[in-house]
Amino acid sequence: MTEPYVTLHLWGVPSRRIPAAAARMALDRRPVHGAAGLRFAKLLGTGSGRTFRTRDADLRHWGLLAVWDDEGAAAAFERDGTVHRGWERRAEERLRVALRPLASRGLWSGRQPFGDPAPRRHDGPVAALTRARIRTARTVTFWRAVPPVSAELHRSPGVRLAVGVGEAPVGLQGTFSLWDSARSLVDFAHRSPQHVEAVRRTAETGWYSEELFARFEVLGVEGTYGGRPV
Repeated sequence: MTEPYVTLHLWGVPSRRIPAAAARMALDRRPVHGAAGLRFAKLLGTGSGRTFRTRDADLRHWGLLAVWDDEGAAAAFERDGTVHRGWERRAEERLRVALRPLASRGLWSGRQPFGDPAPRRHDGPVAALTRARIRTARTVTFWRAVPPVSAELHRSPGVRLAVGVGEAPVGLQGTFSLWDSARSLVDFAHRSPQHVEAVRRTAETGWYSEELFARFEVLGVEGTYGGRPV
């Protein structure tokens, strides 16, 4: 298969539209998955990602991650798709990130959504996506381990955006982050004491029944998140 083209849309809605936005998370699944040229998609809630508990939830920001055959398929969906146009009408803030996979390890809903990218060097801006299905019996220990790692992530040099994402308020959690460079991301992943310890404990404790880590080349960023350019 050809190399996929990935988009992440994050929409901010006014408070009065939160109930309608939450409803769209269920109602939009079928029309999204019917889009031409779509390989994989997830409608996502967002949060701060600082504890991954329900109190982190940001009910004013919602997202769509989509994997396309090519840029043309994504453009057609954004131009003609009723789902995308509906979110654009509701939103008071928009962020669009275009991505190309550099590496992907693990599964999401039993699939490899970003394929198996051939290794290649990239020194420019990158993005990282982590996603996990947390074992119910390990939830409390996972929650206890998250805050120190999240605090390090948010103050790491080179991080432009870090936002929690998930398909459900509890149990299906992830983080999307944007970085100035691959070096910045590598420094956090391999030199941050709290993150290194969390990786060790993941292997030791078995927090997850399914997990995925993916790294991307950033092709383009448009819009704002939280009222500021990214």
